[in-house]
Amino acid sequence: MTVLLFASHADRDDWWRETLLAEMPDLDFRTWPETGDVAEIDYALVWKPETGLLAGLPNLRAIFSLGAGVDHIFADAQLPEGVPICRVVNPNMALRMREWVVMHVLMHHRRHREYDRLQKAHEWRELPQPHAGERRVGVMGLGELGGDAAKHLGLLGFDVAGWSRTPKAIDGVTGFHGADGLKDFLARTEILVCLLPLTPATEGIVDADLLSGLPRGATFINAGRGGHVVEEDLLAALDSGQIAEATLDVFRTEPLPPESRFWDHPRVTVTPHIAAFSDPRALVDQVIGNIRRDRAGEPLLNTVDPKRGY
Repeated sequence: MTVLLFASHADRDDWWRETLLAEMPDLDFRTWPETGDVAEIDYALVWKPETGLLAGLPNLRAIFSLGAGVDHIFADAQLPEGVPICRVVNPNMALRMREWVVMHVLMHHRRHREYDRLQKAHEWRELPQPHAGERRVGVMGLGELGGDAAKHLGLLGFDVAGWSRTPKAIDGVTGFHGADGLKDFLARTEILVCLLPLTPATEGIVDADLLSGLPRGATFINAGRGGHVVEEDLLAALDSGQIAEATLDVFRTEPLPPESRFWDHPRVTVTPHIAAFSDPRALVDQVIGNIRRDRAGEPLLNTVDPKRGY
């Protein structure tokens, strides 16, 4: 008997139970906190698990994330060592992220927010706009999502650069990497897109120092994680004009509190963490596939490097 523990405050366990059992009828599906004998649990399928929950499963063979990111798992200070963590790999997620990033880059590039204000004022006025080849876009994070977005921005004709921790080669994208490359990357970037993974090394990376390295009047777009941004520093940069506009899909506190200044800031666009999301059907296939691989003694797919956090 294979035992899987489901633990999430955001997902419906009934759908997951029905769907997983249809694929694997002999699966013993348990929903936290009704764990039964914890020593029997082989696998955990989780989103933002309670601190210590996973450490209390002595025979755990693998942890499956219910979302694309795994930072919610690494946030557990008692995370058991040596247990593989598997992330979601979903082609549709890259497509959704590409759509969202391209849409907002184009909206800033073509000055949509300003035209919206002119419409409300009943003012017919043309604003100067460079063509895409004259607009320098920079993407921080060149993994599955960031690399895809950067590539397709380049196909639209934008002058695209990318920055990552280690060297990455993407056709049509000028590459920068490491701490030494960050300064030059920022200096040439007019629209900055953050699609980094959230790790200890990237926590709070978008701070006053980083924002000051951009040309004055730059645009900031974040669909990575809220933890990347020191929000007080971003608000100060918006107020001073160092950052002209921002589009934010992720925040340190979600849902975004009603009192947050981001809601009403005249140069901020808020979307409710919808840039890209996991396809549950694809995740089901990956979870079932990895359980079968593990039972057959084969290596798991899409495992995370715990030292890198992604």
